[in-house]
Amino acid sequence: MELDLMDNKFFNVGLLILATLVAAKLISALIMPKSGKRLPPVIKAWPPVIGGLLRFLKGPIIMLREEYPKLGNVFTLNLVNKNITFLIGPEVSAHFFKASESDLSQQEVYRFNVPTFGPGVVFDVDYSIRQEQFRFFTEALRANKLKSYVDHMVVEAQDYFTKWGDSGEVDLKYELEHLIILTASRCLLGREVRDKLFDDVSALFHDLDNGMLPISVLFPYLPIPAHRRRDRARKKLAHIFANIITSRKESGKSENDMLQCFIESKYKDGRSTTEGEVTGLLIAALFAGQHTSSITSTWTGAYLLRYKQFLSEAVEEQKSILKKHGDHVDHDVLSEMEVLHRCIKEALRLHPPLIMLLRQSHADFSVSNDGKEYDIPSGHIVATSPAFANRLPSIYKNPDTFDPDRFSPGRDEDKAAGQFSYISFGGGRHGCLGEPFAYLQIKAIWSHLLRNFDFELISPFPEVDWNAMVVGVKGKVMVRYKRRNLLVE
Repeated sequence: MELDLMDNKFFNVGLLILATLVAAKLISALIMPKSGKRLPPVIKAWPPVIGGLLRFLKGPIIMLREEYPKLGNVFTLNLVNKNITFLIGPEVSAHFFKASESDLSQQEVYRFNVPTFGPGVVFDVDYSIRQEQFRFFTEALRANKLKSYVDHMVVEAQDYFTKWGDSGEVDLKYELEHLIILTASRCLLGREVRDKLFDDVSALFHDLDNGMLPISVLFPYLPIPAHRRRDRARKKLAHIFANIITSRKESGKSENDMLQCFIESKYKDGRSTTEGEVTGLLIAALFAGQHTSSITSTWTGAYLLRYKQFLSEAVEEQKSILKKHGDHVDHDVLSEMEVLHRCIKEALRLHPPLIMLLRQSHADFSVSNDGKEYDIPSGHIVATSPAFANRLPSIYKNPDTFDPDRFSPGRDEDKAAGQFSYISFGGGRHGCLGEPFAYLQIKAIWSHLLRNFDFELISPFPEVDWNAMVVGVKGKVMVRYKRRNLLVE
């Protein structure tokens, strides 16, 4: 009964908010003068006012598939009290990726992350401070740091898969998710967490993760059970990392992980990072990398097991590298795995975990396309979609087909149409800082699997879980494995 009453309460509040937004939209339409701007075409939706919201909630990718052939690269969706203008394709995406923060900003559209990441970091600070914090990320992911992280990645993969038998059946999705969080814990969160506190911290991150719901985007502080668990977990994590930071500072010991990098980081004015900032930056780093890496490693495996041609090519590459380097794997060895790299990149093209990228416009700007020029007003949310743009037939041949060779020298389909033809990692000013880390992590895992196991996919090829905040793999990915060793074959 208590839950029913709570649900009714939130339902009524939601209706009140929606009614207010609808009224505001109607009033605005009646009293606002017509603009002389050359605005983009608008998606038609029924019923008026809320039709756009209903179509968006039905599925933004479905909507884009329906509207792109009719409206082209630039169009607007009326979303009750907001207008979202989509820029689809490299011909029109330059402004989205290159605009200054004062023109197109991330902060407003991503502020729903603040309760999870915590105060004083990333989207809870002004742009100048955020840029300095991004510099901390950059320094923690420099080549010399990545080389040392690879050692942790390789050891974690070796240790994890020694626990498998000589043959068996596993849910590949579950196994890779678990290994990714182990690896991320060692490289990012530190030895103390990985060796002594992994189960506790992993459970707390699980509560943080489950506190990120679709409703959280609109109402991040809504007092629902998932948000309360999120907030409790955030406080406990802050306490754990405060103790670890204090212990490291008092002992004078320096570890090789991102935690240590953040502890030693300083702002331009000489100020050191606080315990709260270090904790928030670590949470942001783990959120940015954990889901994307586990999802991409799962899709990579599923496609390799479905398309035996590319699986054979990836295995032959491992044989060649084994002949050259033996069973030693480090940063430079992983960098030689070009076939595996293309397979991962193609899985990411087909299934980028972030299907929508958003910005808030603070200045009018114009976009030219096919001889037409459109004016995008200040106040619009500007969006692009890696999940849709990465499959444009004008850029990619047979775009829905898994074909890693499209990235091979001579074809280079991701470059033929311009700079922003491939946007799985974003691009421009806000390109993903963790891209090199992600590739190394997934290569470290799959090079080990290709060398030591034969696989067979025994469940149906997986579907996309469109209901998740970070779009991933739906259901289990069951595989049958048999141990082998390429080094002695």
